[in-house]
Amino acid sequence: MTRTAIVTGAARGIGAATARRLAADGHAVAVVDLLEDQAAATAASIEADGGRAIAVGADVSDADAVASAVARVADELGAPTILVNNAGILRDNLLFKMSESDWDAVLNVHLRGAFLMSRAVQAHQVEAGWGRIVNLSSTSALGNRGQANYAAAKAGMQGFTKTLAIELGRYGVTANAVAPGFIETDMTRATAERVGVPFEDFLAAAAREIPVGRAGQPEDIAAAVSFFASEEAGFVSGQVLYVAGGPRA
Repeated sequence: MTRTAIVTGAARGIGAATARRLAADGHAVAVVDLLEDQAAATAASIEADGGRAIAVGADVSDADAVASAVARVADELGAPTILVNNAGILRDNLLFKMSESDWDAVLNVHLRGAFLMSRAVQAHQVEAGWGRIVNLSSTSALGNRGQANYAAAKAGMQGFTKTLAIELGRYGVTANAVAPGFIETDMTRATAERVGVPFEDFLAAAAREIPVGRAGQPEDIAAAVSFFASEEAGFVSGQVLYVAGGPRA
């Protein structure tokens, strides 16, 4: 059955791969991102492949922007019943160097953004009596040096997910989280640049620590999201799936 899906942070990387996968699954997809021009490129690629998509520029941490974005999606694609909260940023630093703005920015995009989007979309899901919410966590939720803000946000996503599962289950809505390990994206490329390591060396070093012997690809995460968003996953809720090439970060 064709549904309308919203994927946040979908201009690039995991979000773009997820938007393309959900479109391939037969859903209409709203590509939501702060970078509307890049979101438009992702939406165009979906339409070129025969799917339905629109690009929506929005700051997910802004309540008014979220309300407008969700209303636009409902008008142009139909009531959204699949939501993937993927939008995220990095502001890595050791605790003693981390500024309040670095802390607030990361928590605002990840947690406040997921809260605002979920609150807006759940109204459509409850009315439809069916819904899927998939939140992006991370292996960093288990703790990672230099990421006190990001780790706290990604751990928070897990508690948020489990609470949504409890509250919304009676309305036919499931909520699950996907926790990626090391994925080859622009975000990890930026991390390599920040620490002064060539990206290929950074990837090789990561792969040596991963039991399956390779870095993850955005499509690996998109496949997990696709399952959680499917009809068949209706009895799976409140779960956190680590997609990390092994049992730990």
